[in-house]
Amino acid sequence: MIPGTSFLDSYCAALRQGWSPNTVRPEVAIEELEAIAADAEGFLRWKSDLEGNGPPVRQADGSLEPRLPGFSRWMWDGEFCGSINFRWQPGTTELPPVVLGHIGYNVVPWKRRQGYATVALTQLLDELDELEVVELPFVELTTDDNNIGSQRVIEANGGQLVERFEMLDEQGGGIGLRYRIPR
Repeated sequence: MIPGTSFLDSYCAALRQGWSPNTVRPEVAIEELEAIAADAEGFLRWKSDLEGNGPPVRQADGSLEPRLPGFSRWMWDGEFCGSINFRWQPGTTELPPVVLGHIGYNVVPWKRRQGYATVALTQLLDELDELEVVELPFVELTTDDNNIGSQRVIEANGGQLVERFEMLDEQGGGIGLRYRIPR
C-alpha cells in the first residue's frame, strides 16, 4: 500500500509502540514521529522519491549520506503491519557501501510470522516489473545469518544466496547473507 495520510495514525502508533523502520538505528522511530509532526505531507512525499531528491539519510555513525531514488510501501491488514522499501542507483546494479540491498523490509513484532513480508516482497517485485525507471537484471537483499524467517521470505520469492559476508558494526555487525532475485 502506498503510504498516505489516511494510514499515518496507525503508522505513528507503531512507531510509538517501539517499532522502527530501521533495525540498525531504532531512534529513526522518534525522528520519523518528529518529521510527521513537522510536515506530514513532506514526510509522505519522500516515502516515494523516485529521483532521490529527499533529505539525506543519517547513518549509524551520525554521518549523512545522499538519499538514493526509491520508495516505500506499507503492509496493511486494517492497521499498519510493517514497511518494505526499494532503492537503487540509476544506471548500475551497485549500491553505496552503506546500503546493504535494493530491498529492505521490517514487520512490526506483533504481526511477525503471519506471511506479511512474503506477500509484500511478492507485490513489490511485481510492481518493479511495471516501473519503467528501474532497469535491473536482479535485486539484492541481505539478512542476518540467524534470521531464518527473513531467509524464508527471500527464498519464497526466488532469492538465491550469493554471498556470506561480515557486516560492519554500523550495519549491525555479525554475519550477513546476500541474496539475489533475478528479474
